[in-house]
Amino acid sequence: MHWLKRLLGRDDKFFDLLEGAAEEAKASVDIFTRHLQAIASGTPTNVDDLIFARRKEKRIRHEMTEALSRTFVTPLEREDIEALSFALYRIPKQVEKIVERISIYPGRVPFTGFLRQAELMAQAAESVAFMVKQLRHGANIEKIREVNDRLQFAEGEADKVMLGLLKELYATGDTKELIILPEIYEMIEQAVDRCRNAGNVVVQIALKNS
Repeated sequence: MHWLKRLLGRDDKFFDLLEGAAEEAKASVDIFTRHLQAIASGTPTNVDDLIFARRKEKRIRHEMTEALSRTFVTPLEREDIEALSFALYRIPKQVEKIVERISIYPGRVPFTGFLRQAELMAQAAESVAFMVKQLRHGANIEKIREVNDRLQFAEGEADKVMLGLLKELYATGDTKELIILPEIYEMIEQAVDRCRNAGNVVVQIALKNS
């Protein structure tokens, strides 16, 4: 009967994978924050944790693709599972790009500004992880909408923080900073956008299944 259960998709594998992807996205943001704090304190940094997190996320993404190809009936619509899986996959991918860019930046790293953005990123990633976990329990749309409102607020605040940082940079930055830092600021803001996009997919799924 195990083969029939797998074929019909009656186990929790898809929820396990989606929740695992959301947790890895959240973990990558936590690692990014620790990376910034290490640089600020003059501690040698090690991005191995982030690389490991990305490998885990890629493995989850591969397992999801494989499970979709082998399962006839899924607990959520197949295209919704794929859309959410892809949206979650993009979060740690974006964080990895940010860390790579900061690691090769030759100038003064504006820790205060980055940490303000990282805090909002962490709030957004935590909201996404919570929302994804609700899908297993029948998609309480009111609870998901409440958390999504906080996620949307964090995304809006991230936009404001980025604009404030750019304003400060244009007033006081040197040529090198004016060329490089705006791109990094925008990349961090885009990571919050990735969280918002994943949250929007969860809301759409919850509406379909409420």
